Amino acid sequence: MSMRDLIEGEALLDEESEDEGFDEETGEEKLKKNGVNGGLDDSSEEDEEDDEEDLRKVREGFIVDEEEEPEERARRKREKKKRRREEREEEEAGLDEEDLDLIGEANPEFERRAPSEPKLKRLKRGHKEDRDGKVSRGVNDIFDSEEEEEEDGEPTYNDRRPAGRVAPQGLEDEFADFIEEDFSGDEGRAQDEDDAEVARTVRRGLAGVKDTAGLDEAALEDLKEAFGDGLEYDWALDLQNEADERDQRGGTGDVDGLLKGIELKDVFEPSQLAERMLTDEDNEIRATDEPERFQIARKPFKQLMLTEDQFKEEAVWISNLMLPKKRLESALKEPFQKSVAKVLEFMTIDEYEVPFIFQHRKDYLIHAAKVAVTPDPFHPGALQYVVSAEKLLNQTDLWDIFDFDLKFRALVDKRSALQRTYDNLGSVSQIYDEVFEEMLPAGITMEELQDVQDYLHFQHSSRLTDLALVNGPSANGTHRRPGASKVIFEKIRHGKVYGLVRAFGISADAFAQNALKSEGRRQYTEDPTDRPDDMADTDAILDPVEYTSGAQCLRAAKAMFAEEITMSPKMRKVMRQAYYMSGVVECFRTEKGLRKIDDQHPYYEFKYLRNQQFADLARHPELFLRMLRAEEEGLMEVIVRLQNYDGFKKALYRDIESDNFSEVADAWNRERREALDMALLKLNKIMSRGVKENMKTECENHVAKACREEFSRKLDQAPYKPKGMQLGTVPRVLALSNGTGTFGREAICWAWMEEDGRVLENGKFVDLSLADDIKGTKDSPDVQSLVELVQRRRPDVIGVSGFSAETRKLYKQMEEIVRAKDLRCADYEDEDGNDVSDPLEVVIVNDEVARLYQTSDRANIEHPGFAPLTKYCVALAKYLQNPMKEYASLGKDIVSVSFNPSQDYVPQEKILKQLETAMVDMVNLCGVDVNDAASDMYTANLLPYVCGLGPRKASQLLKAVNLNGGVVMTRAELVGDPEQHKVAAVGPRVWNNCASFLWIEFDNTEPDSDYLDNTRVHPEDYDLGRKMAADALELDEEDIQAEQQENGPGAIVRKLIKDDAQEKVNDLILEEYAEQLEKNFNQRKRATLETIRAELQQPYEELRRNFALLSTDEIFTMFTGETRESLCDGMIVPVSVKRVSDDSVEAKLDCGIEGTVTGMDISDRMDVSAKQLLTPHQTVQARIKSINRKHLTAMLSLLERDLRIPYRKQIDRMSDEWDDREEQKDKEIMQEKNDVSGRTQRVIKHPLFHSFNTAQAEEYLGSQARGDVVIRPSSKGLDHLAVTWKVSDSVYQHIDVLELDKDNEFSVGRTLKIGGRFTYSDLDELIVNHVKAMARKVDEMMLHEKYQNGSKSDTERWLTTYTEANPKRSVYAFCIDPKHPGYFYLCFKAGQHAQLQNWLVKVIPGAYELQKVQYQDMRALCNGFKLLFTNMQREKRR
Repeated sequence: MSMRDLIEGEALLDEESEDEGFDEETGEEKLKKNGVNGGLDDSSEEDEEDDEEDLRKVREGFIVDEEEEPEERARRKREKKKRRREEREEEEAGLDEEDLDLIGEANPEFERRAPSEPKLKRLKRGHKEDRDGKVSRGVNDIFDSEEEEEEDGEPTYNDRRPAGRVAPQGLEDEFADFIEEDFSGDEGRAQDEDDAEVARTVRRGLAGVKDTAGLDEAALEDLKEAFGDGLEYDWALDLQNEADERDQRGGTGDVDGLLKGIELKDVFEPSQLAERMLTDEDNEIRATDEPERFQIARKPFKQLMLTEDQFKEEAVWISNLMLPKKRLESALKEPFQKSVAKVLEFMTIDEYEVPFIFQHRKDYLIHAAKVAVTPDPFHPGALQYVVSAEKLLNQTDLWDIFDFDLKFRALVDKRSALQRTYDNLGSVSQIYDEVFEEMLPAGITMEELQDVQDYLHFQHSSRLTDLALVNGPSANGTHRRPGASKVIFEKIRHGKVYGLVRAFGISADAFAQNALKSEGRRQYTEDPTDRPDDMADTDAILDPVEYTSGAQCLRAAKAMFAEEITMSPKMRKVMRQAYYMSGVVECFRTEKGLRKIDDQHPYYEFKYLRNQQFADLARHPELFLRMLRAEEEGLMEVIVRLQNYDGFKKALYRDIESDNFSEVADAWNRERREALDMALLKLNKIMSRGVKENMKTECENHVAKACREEFSRKLDQAPYKPKGMQLGTVPRVLALSNGTGTFGREAICWAWMEEDGRVLENGKFVDLSLADDIKGTKDSPDVQSLVELVQRRRPDVIGVSGFSAETRKLYKQMEEIVRAKDLRCADYEDEDGNDVSDPLEVVIVNDEVARLYQTSDRANIEHPGFAPLTKYCVALAKYLQNPMKEYASLGKDIVSVSFNPSQDYVPQEKILKQLETAMVDMVNLCGVDVNDAASDMYTANLLPYVCGLGPRKASQLLKAVNLNGGVVMTRAELVGDPEQHKVAAVGPRVWNNCASFLWIEFDNTEPDSDYLDNTRVHPEDYDLGRKMAADALELDEEDIQAEQQENGPGAIVRKLIKDDAQEKVNDLILEEYAEQLEKNFNQRKRATLETIRAELQQPYEELRRNFALLSTDEIFTMFTGETRESLCDGMIVPVSVKRVSDDSVEAKLDCGIEGTVTGMDISDRMDVSAKQLLTPHQTVQARIKSINRKHLTAMLSLLERDLRIPYRKQIDRMSDEWDDREEQKDKEIMQEKNDVSGRTQRVIKHPLFHSFNTAQAEEYLGSQARGDVVIRPSSKGLDHLAVTWKVSDSVYQHIDVLELDKDNEFSVGRTLKIGGRFTYSDLDELIVNHVKAMARKVDEMMLHEKYQNGSKSDTERWLTTYTEANPKRSVYAFCIDPKHPGYFYLCFKAGQHAQLQNWLVKVIPGAYELQKVQYQDMRALCNGFKLLFTNMQREKRR
């Protein structure tokens, strides 16, 4: 590594300018003049050679920058010579000058071709100085040639090309219509004809002769004899065309073929293509006419086709899984199963997505029965029955069926793989396994099939190995390499010892059959005549090669029998049933958990939990997930065990023992019990692990579905409804926020948004104080500006939100201003037609989307000049206008929004999947205006959630719409219209899914516009809608036919709307319609007819609920970040004293809540005033007596007796569910440790002091900013303090501070020393000059261009990749050392083959320390490192 490689101020080796001034072959600097290779002219032949050589390099994936080897140079020269020889041969084969002159005399219109030029010229880059010196060109000149030949005065290709000459045929196709010619009218048509004639390949007539009309027959014969008829070399032309086609596909030497051969994957990294959904797989999804979500979900089972029997089995399987949760009446079970089967048919055969089924096949989700009624004598024509409808499936059930279908496909796939393996075994070894034949069809869960697979590999391990050797591993998808234990058991199975296994008198399968009890008759155990030990010593059992004694044989036999029991599918079924029926969960703390989980820790709730039933955990799934998280952190051990295990084991003993009474029988029963005990040890481990994993999955699914329900609730709200307007009308919004600022002191940002989403005004207010007659003050200027703004803009609503409890003051002040100034919203007409207006409403807006938006790239693009808080206000206004669009705009960032306190315990993929289904449901309920989506980004964000679409198909649809002119007139256009040159946006099957959810606003002035395209009615039901409209208008067949012939098929509905007669459809009796449809067409359409009736009256009516105002608890959590669980009465919290009077104290909690301490709750000492005990800005511990969540206030107590009582969360437990003795024992252990360490509780008057231990300090700083500090007691004694500060996420430095010159053991020392090097006079000086100084250096390091955010291994991987791409370059980077807070790694690699190295950089106050040398800033540190490394390299060379 040289100094040039490292010293800053030199040009970096990886910059482009380093490589531009050197010859690629010699490495010598090139001579340049005016940017053109020193003015030296290159021949066109050499240019073409360079072109072809560079293209060859591009095809090979690189361009050589380094010096070439002599062999490479010689090879290149040989190739050049070969190409020149071939070119000379081609020239000789062509027409000479005399031939061309003769053709010209015979045909005066013939023009000779100009000398050929290379299709593309190599672009050569000059130095940066040369490039900067050139005159920039205008837009009109971008196609002008700018090659060296042109600059030297040589004619360019365009200059030499004759007028009217067109490009060769291959280029004509590719660049057709690329450059518009300056011709018009007849001149343009003539020019086009000439171009086409010249470009056409000559195959008939005389070669090179354009027109023979003026020649007689004799002249033509003479020409043929002289030049031929043009057909002699057709075979060669055919071969040439084939070669050209190959070249265009990427063959060597053809520039056009090369350009066509380059694909996106040749240019971009696979990760980039995957991120932008441009991989081959993504393109296949776009092209396949199948709903995108179906394609992605069913990708693992793409080749799996279910048989009719499997389809029936699936319907029963899913019904059995869903029925227990549905709790339907017994009479509805059969209709429920039929409904499930029908839904499966829609999904798998018709490929309808959930929204389509729910909207257009709703009748199949309902069980309707006719119930007879007493005839009405006054209405003899009335129906003699009523229809009783019972809803069988809701939309959530449909998504469950979709998920169950995927699980069943996985089940069938695994079952088929096992069957193939077994069939292959049978074909090779002629085996028959009764257990496998019985258990494989009976396997209805993945666990049961896994049991069968384990059994198969255990029972036939050697045969499977032989099968793999014969047919290869691919012949057996379930083949696994046998372990050492299986090899041992195979030897036993094929040895003499197996006779002792048979002597146990009952097989593992027969024993398991007995244990199942309900299945089959009991199998009895037979005893041999000899004792076990005697039989083991016989020659029939002893195998001197493997086992030399009877005891060894007996142990081996017991192990074999135990393994057979363990591997028995039936026995595992017995164990699994027992665990799910009688299993319990218990928690045991680890040594780490003993220290870290104190009574204030969130995991203390289950630290000593015992005998927790599965049913209890099913009601509280988040509790089990927290247990598993604690186990992952090494704090707890979660055990799943059988309750009353001894009783269960005794029952199994009875199933395996013989009923005989003899010494031999007792001996064999003893061996059987021992073998069973060995098997149960293994089975318990297997079952415990499997049950734990299944419970985890179920609990995660439960929490994920809870998130879905909450998200559905948030999505199910229409835009804020302006007074007097129809639900769904978009309001005009004025949004304000004070952010984290103190109300009345810091700026309040505001933004005004129109109905169309445009932000027309924004600004800031500071003082919104109203006039005060008592104080004699007037309205502040900001109040006057606010009133003027409201009166001028007339908003429909004022939205307020922020990040702290101070925002509530802004909310109350805005309400007061509206009341005092009588600010009103826009006028509207009441029921009597009078213009009225209501007082303007001020609402607190949910800001969970706005918090993400204000710092997003999207906000920077849309409003680049706005302050972050103004962008926050913009997002608040957008949320009021349409919450659904705001949530959709988040994309995958939606998982950052909190829907459930336990969602962090669930993988994000599961949460995202459930949230997506909620969004799909709501988007399809509301529909999407396809023309709005084509022009508005926010509306386009909804398209991926439309039924049948997805992100890939949605982008394809938008591209197609733009290609078709940017406007969609009818839904039918989306599948394309060749007559009108409309490109298909989607395929027929996808269109069938999405058509009714993409609506097009009805335009009465457009003859092609169809009213039904503006409704939820599917095109398949348009005829029903038109029939209903005709019946409502009482038109006969002739009237209908005449109307449709004149105005098209939509004329009847158009007439209904024009006559304003929509109400007439309410008079139609839809029951008769439904009966006729079911009778004649076998279509159940009762619910569909109701939808059509509603849509004819009000198309795409807003079906969401009214905009939901936040509840008190939601506002409390939004402003404070606390919940009822995290902050409640009885808790002891640190508070900061704000004001002190004789009879009260005002304080503020960390979350922003204002607290009050009355005189009775300050101190028990009546002789001391509050001012003597407390001072402003002091931090003290206080007990919460009560919280007013609406006003964000609290009543506090500072009494010592209240502070002595620790807060304990009340948990309802049974007497045997908590281990009190273990809890008391651990408390005594911790007390002993505290006594030994001599740690005493200290309270210091400093706002940053907290009585935390290490874990609590880290947890407290976890949500704080980088550089934040906590001062806390030290475990080293009363003359020490600990200072913890946040270096980075999850990285905290703990500083030991030694106190000197102390007045007493509880006061802070006058001298504070850190590490023997740094001395400070007080805590504030220590914080500013030590901690904050280091924090600034950490920020400087992390913002430096050489800093890498990843781990050390990630940084080293990046260095390696960089040097592989740039072999002769050196590179270095910094990354954090999380194991040693305050230290950073300096990782470097001096070339491709150099060793990766790293040095530690220590952050000290105001500087960095590297190799015991201090550097003031990052520039000095980088240069210092380079000097140090250079000196070390010199020392090594010496």
